[in-house]
Amino acid sequence: MSTSETLIADLIRPTVEALDVDLWGVEHLIQGKYSVVRVFIDKADDGIGIEDCERVSRQISGIFDVEDPIPGEYTLEVSSPGMDRPLFTIEQFGLYIGSEAAVRLRSPVDGRRKFKGVIQKVDADAVSLLVDGKEFVLPALAIDKANLVF
Repeated sequence: MSTSETLIADLIRPTVEALDVDLWGVEHLIQGKYSVVRVFIDKADDGIGIEDCERVSRQISGIFDVEDPIPGEYTLEVSSPGMDRPLFTIEQFGLYIGSEAAVRLRSPVDGRRKFKGVIQKVDADAVSLLVDGKEFVLPALAIDKANLVF
């Protein structure tokens, strides 16, 4: 996550968790003077409904009104991560060992920045993907964006 995404996640996490949902991740996309803040929430037992998104959105809006963490105009989106869920942390990769993921890196590994393969193993600082019969070890700090492939 970028610095702004980490700041936003740290700011809203206690409130989101107080509403009995998990903060799955945050995306902050800056587009000129406008930006989009996407907050992904999840619930282990019965999933996320529209009511959960509405409750969390109202609370986050209140926090943003007081704390003002986003300069300029922004759109707040709150949703479930969905079937092709983005993966934000190394721990999240660990939950999906054996599943297919698409990963984009900040810097190349073996001359590549994009990988699509099955998550083989995860340790504290790397994810191993099996891509076309070859295993690639991707450093966690190099991962720019990742999601499950549905």
